[in-house]
Amino acid sequence: MISSPVYVLIAIIVLAIIAIILFFTRKNKKQKLTPLAGFAFIFILLGIIGDNRTFSYSLMGIGILLAIIDIIKNKRK
Repeated sequence: MISSPVYVLIAIIVLAIIAIILFFTRKNKKQKLTPLAGFAFIFILLGIIGDNRTFSYSLMGIGILLAIIDIIKNKRK
């Protein structure tokens, strides 16, 4: 069995690789964060930080729903 710190290390390495790929493929496309996306980000962060599972998952669900609404609104423009 692989221990828990190994899983954490693997996750950090994968996230770093994804960040590097996104950094080099964006080609200076600067997009401002919309207020709705900001609220979605806040709700997701609060869901990650929260202690109560039901409440935390609810906050993350609200954040994901707001993010989807923001994506749909931006696609229509």
